Order: sequence, then structure tokens, then C-alpha cells
Amino acid sequence: MTATLQGISSMATRQVLTELAQTHSQRSGLKVQVESVGGVDAAKRVAAGEPFDFVVLAADAIEKLAAGGQVVAGSRVDLVDSGVAVAVRAGAPRPDISSEEALKRAVLAARNVGYSTGPSGVALVKLFERWGIAQDLQGRLAQAPPGVPVGALVARGEVALGFQQLSELIHLEGITVVGPMPMAVQINTVFAGALCAASRQPDAVRALLAFMASPDAAAAKRRNGMEPA
Repeated sequence: MTATLQGISSMATRQVLTELAQTHSQRSGLKVQVESVGGVDAAKRVAAGEPFDFVVLAADAIEKLAAGGQVVAGSRVDLVDSGVAVAVRAGAPRPDISSEEALKRAVLAARNVGYSTGPSGVALVKLFERWGIAQDLQGRLAQAPPGVPVGALVARGEVALGFQQLSELIHLEGITVVGPMPMAVQINTVFAGALCAASRQPDAVRALLAFMASPDAAAAKRRNGMEPA
């Protein structure tokens, strides 16, 4: 049997990659292991030359690794489109987030607001700046540590209103997912896979990524709160 394929990803794709890796292993007989950590840490480890076969990160992070030569140029495969949802602690009142204005009011009314270290968190802070409420939120923004779900802070009552990709919220206990951000301000991130330059099994990686991008993988993506890219 061929050696195990070793991958690394950000936390946002942990659930869906676990499911797809298992399906591919059953079909191909090739074992696939994916380590999921904070996206910033994952990119740093690939950039440092750790011997992974493939990496799954936000598309812009993949492009940076390609520019640095840590992933093979032209090997990027877009896998999922991931949107941000809003959560409160289980049993807490559900705020109105049905429109941009309603969401803005909910944010201003919240005791504090949790967000992630990933690309969606960066985009959320920019949205607050565009709304002109960044100053009002000073001291009330709580960034989850890398690799820690925002929903975990919400479940513990440390954060009143949490923003994170739906894929990272739907499997957590102790929270209520109020819904996705309104379309007018929805934050979408495309996550892509790529072949690491350190891999000694490039053909096997390309076959894996092709499966993960295929129509056969669509149902698993939707079950895990994402859409095919």
C-alpha cells in the first residue's frame, strides 16, 4: 500500500475534510490524515517546510504559499465556498439580523462580540470600520485564540454575539445559530487545496483533490455548512 497522505488545514474545513478523506480512503485504499489547526499556524508550518503532502487554506493563503514555492504552482484546486453565520448562547434571545441595519443594531446592543483570527474575522473588523462603529466597539471585541472556535466562547458565556464561518458553528453544543449574515454584507471565503512542494506522492494528491472538487463531494460540503466552490 502507498504511504499515508498527510495534509494540514485551517479549522474551518476540519469537519468536511475528515468526511471526504474517509470517503476517498474507502474508495482508493489510500489512508488520508488531515491535521486541522488555526489557519495562520497552518500556513506558517507549510512555509517552514514541514513535510505535508497537501494543504487546504483560504485561496489567498494558498497563493502566498505558491509564490513562496512551498506549494506547487498551478496545483490549486478550489474546494468550498464558506459563509459567516451569527451565534448566541443556547437559550439566549435571538437578535434580529435579517438586514444590514438590523445586524448593525444587534452588534451595537451586544455586551461583546466574538470573531476569529481567520480571513472572515479580518473582513468582519473591516465591516465594523465601514459602518463607523469600530470606536463604539472598543473594548467589546473578543478575538478567539488561533484554533479555538468562536462558538466555544459563546457557549461558555464569554462572548454574547459570535461571528464565524457556519461550518465551525453548526457542530457545536451550547449555542444557537441565529442565521447567516445578510446577503448585503455576507463574508464568503473560498477554501482551496494544493499540492505541497515537499510531497513525494503528487499523483495521489492530485487524485484526492480532484475527488474533493467533484460533484460526488457536494453533499458532504452542504452537510457541513459549505457550498461547492
